[in-house]
Amino acid sequence: MRTVLDFSPLHRSSIGFERVFGLLEAAQAQQSDNWPPFDTMRLSEDRYQITMAVAGFKRDEIDISVQDNLLSIKGERQSDAEGEYLHRGIACRPFVRRFELAEHVQVCDAQLADGLLTINLKRELPEAMKPRRIEIGTSDIARPNVRQIEQQVAA
Repeated sequence: MRTVLDFSPLHRSSIGFERVFGLLEAAQAQQSDNWPPFDTMRLSEDRYQITMAVAGFKRDEIDISVQDNLLSIKGERQSDAEGEYLHRGIACRPFVRRFELAEHVQVCDAQLADGLLTINLKRELPEAMKPRRIEIGTSDIARPNVRQIEQQVAA
């Protein structure tokens, strides 16, 4: 049994979170098709990896694309069987997997080996967004030299 969440109260009381609510609603409406199986890993603070089991697919039968922070992986096998199947246990149906990428996450590369498709991702923050250290100056800079022009006379 799936619980459907209503995000409309959040839409009424918040501004600027439309993208987050859109992601939540899309995740809720997503089909429960778990094929092909995949793993997502965080390798370090800014490096990630997606590993997908695509046994039987060749390199030219898989398409990986990124558009507007959406990583799409599509696969479609070409039928090359010459005989008649008595039992078909190896899945060869076409698939599409989509992953929403956070801002500044880039796809570095992809490899296909031993039936596993591995996609490496890296978050690269622009220099303007990285924290920077501010040096503290000496007191001479903070207090300029002051000359006294008139002398106060004690009464």
